[in-house]
Amino acid sequence: MPHGKSGRIVLEVDPDEKQDLYEALEKEGLTLKDWFLGQARSYLQNRNQTEMFMMVAEPQAEFGVKVKGAK
Repeated sequence: MPHGKSGRIVLEVDPDEKQDLYEALEKEGLTLKDWFLGQARSYLQNRNQTEMFMMVAEPQAEFGVKVKGAK
């Protein structure tokens, strides 16, 4: 999918799913834009936290330190 420098994101979705999404979001008092941005921020934050955890956990394992939750 091409991507440029503008702030626009264009997606094609099934029209029935689009309608269902708009109806569900309206019940929650959300716009599609607000919902999408919240989901995107959450994804990026969780992705960054996972990367940070891996950077911290891997060196500890190299020195024989048992990582909490590891077998």
